[in-house]
Amino acid sequence: MKAIKMAFFAIILASLASCASAIKFPVSGVTPAAVITIETEKLSDNNYMISLEMENLSSPLRLTPTKNLYVIWAVSESGFTRNIGYFLNDNAESIGYKATFPYKPAEVFITAEESEQINQPVGIEISRVNLR
Repeated sequence: MKAIKMAFFAIILASLASCASAIKFPVSGVTPAAVITIETEKLSDNNYMISLEMENLSSPLRLTPTKNLYVIWAVSESGFTRNIGYFLNDNAESIGYKATFPYKPAEVFITAEESEQINQPVGIEISRVNLR
């Protein structure tokens, strides 16, 4: 019975240690009403799950200059930057987005762009969070 209790306690501790805590992005000077949070989690295959929740983010068509969509970028600890996805939205929608990244992310940022098929950010940076 004592071994069962110890095993149960170990499982609870392991599950609590693996829980990700949400981090808020700083207030954006471009879209100040936006509330953006991120969670990261190491997966069993050594990739990282990046989960974003965005609220009150204005449409990229309302920016100056106008853009077509938002692109999410992840930066590894060694400085490698990768486009991990894009999303479209209307004003004040709540949007959730999940993507995997093969390295431990040190930073994540969002830009407004013309196209999703880009390898480096060239548009307007909306907000950036440091995860270190």
